[in-house]
Amino acid sequence: MDRITHPDFIQIETNIACNADCPFCPQKSLRRRPHRMPDEMWMKIIDDTRSMGITYRPFLINEPLSDKRMGKIMRFIRRDDTARIEINTNGELMTEEMARDILDSGVDVIRFSIDGFSEDTFAQSRVGVDFHLTVERTLEFLKMAQKRGGAGRIEVRMIDLDINRHEQESYKKFWSDAGAIPLVTALYRWPWEPGVECVSLPCLKVLREMFFYVNGKATLCCWDSHERAVIGDVSKQHVLDIWNGAINHHYRSVLAEGRRQDILLCSRCEAYKDHHFEGFSSVAHA
Repeated sequence: MDRITHPDFIQIETNIACNADCPFCPQKSLRRRPHRMPDEMWMKIIDDTRSMGITYRPFLINEPLSDKRMGKIMRFIRRDDTARIEINTNGELMTEEMARDILDSGVDVIRFSIDGFSEDTFAQSRVGVDFHLTVERTLEFLKMAQKRGGAGRIEVRMIDLDINRHEQESYKKFWSDAGAIPLVTALYRWPWEPGVECVSLPCLKVLREMFFYVNGKATLCCWDSHERAVIGDVSKQHVLDIWNGAINHHYRSVLAEGRRQDILLCSRCEAYKDHHFEGFSSVAHA
């Protein structure tokens, strides 16, 4: 498999906190330390990859707005004129100050995850998050963005669940009228969760994206919640040495052949099971 000189997207787990306890997410089971990535570490990741047109996502298995340094981190990214910034958030922590920081940074894409149009539906998926406060703060962010002449792409996303299908059309109309781009997205199941089986298919995640834990270790995939496929450590290596290193190259080559069963993490992963890979016909389970 040909080597790809640098990733197009880099995700950075700047801390390990989240204000939610969603039933479909393993975040509360994480035991990584430290609780916050040291400043010099996330700065190194960004400095190692400047002027490459990278899209940075300063979050991984955490809520990015729980990190009070987020404005500082985004401004540091913006020192590179070629860089882009994307944020996914559940929205509850979007204070006026945080909203101003994000808009001042020139965020390119921000996605609010709000999985319900009614309080009752929302409470079943975004456990621990205040529905009314989330909606209020998301609307205030939209208004602030509009007053400033826009803020890149602003999405409000609902995961497609049995409990919310009856209100999806109302949801899309409400958020569209508010100035956001409403989307309904499929629920993915994390590798190694109960009932998840392996599929003998290639993977798209490994081709363009790179992921760093709060401890500086790089992993093959953003769905690697428990460090089953570590490919390097930025505290000891240059980002591009990890990306172009033997471990990552081996994993990409194995996955290009659909041999997920040969990688511990991927041996219990069904991602892209419905995706058509051109020239690849096997859809058999391992």
